Amino acid sequence: MLVIPTFMVIISINFFIIQIAPGGPVDQYIAQQEGIGDVNLMKDRLTGDNVNEVIDTQQDKKSGYQGAGGLTKEELLLIKQRFGFDKPIMVRFGIMLKDYMTFNFGDSLFRGSSVIELIVDRLPVSITLGLWSMLIVYLISIPLGIKKALRNNSKMDYYSTLVLLVTSSIPSFILAILLIVLFAGGSYWDWFPLRGLVSSDFDSLSFIAKISDYFWHITLPVIAMVLTSFAGLTLLTKNLFLEEISKQYVLTARAKGLTESGILYKHIFRNAMLLITSGLPAAVIGIFFGSSLIIEIIFSLDGLGLLFYETTIQRDYPVMFSTLFVFTLLGLLMGIISDFMYVLIDPRIDFEAI
Repeated sequence: MLVIPTFMVIISINFFIIQIAPGGPVDQYIAQQEGIGDVNLMKDRLTGDNVNEVIDTQQDKKSGYQGAGGLTKEELLLIKQRFGFDKPIMVRFGIMLKDYMTFNFGDSLFRGSSVIELIVDRLPVSITLGLWSMLIVYLISIPLGIKKALRNNSKMDYYSTLVLLVTSSIPSFILAILLIVLFAGGSYWDWFPLRGLVSSDFDSLSFIAKISDYFWHITLPVIAMVLTSFAGLTLLTKNLFLEEISKQYVLTARAKGLTESGILYKHIFRNAMLLITSGLPAAVIGIFFGSSLIIEIIFSLDGLGLLFYETTIQRDYPVMFSTLFVFTLLGLLMGIISDFMYVLIDPRIDFEAI
């Protein structure tokens, strides 16, 4: 039940911080109109009984010199009505809550399509990056962490830790730029494409060629995302297995004559993986919707991260609030799923007894 008030507090803080920040959608639109003076654009965007009067005013401006530019009070009023800023902030807050509780996210202010359509169009890119990144990180980090625990204080343990610490200290955006310079035609080799998830002729390719083209495009972005992500999970896995190996039940199992592999995978593995598996939902959110932001910007990939960045710059409030709404809701729900996974993995855990 704490999810409900927590969700309301987060949404409220996001709303009021964004609303009071300077350079809102009205300012963005006014800047466009003063810079472009496009009457047709204004006619498409504005609605109201006196829209023709505004258009006539704009046309009159074009007939003479307008050194200072600027918009009339009528134009400003129509723009505010268009973006809903003719209402008090608390009224706008109530309207937003009512709409979003029914998942009515509305339309983008500057992109001519609904927020749902924008999210659905961009979601496959973020899922692609997140899925492959998470899969690679888990498939490498967990076996490596187990190996380091079994060979603790060996040369392999020392050298692998050194490599992990070095790679984790490199920011992902620096690594992405380095990969572009080295392998995407920057200054050395032109082996990989610089932008996009697929080639422009993707639809005309054969099935095998499509698969090859797809992996050709995602190689550098995925490398930039995963190379800095191995250290945390690997060292966590190592420490958890080291802690379990030293416990009494492991000594008892060895005394009964069980093989080392049997002890490792039938007893130690389940107990040590409790924290890792229960934290998987939170890791999914972080990888899918957090780590890919900078990567999508650098590699010009049309995912949710790039969408959120662009709409934030434009102050496209419906898209901004919708993405924050979805991310917050998913984050809270994933927290509940993590609690359930604790019980599923280890039936001895009883939250009602706490």
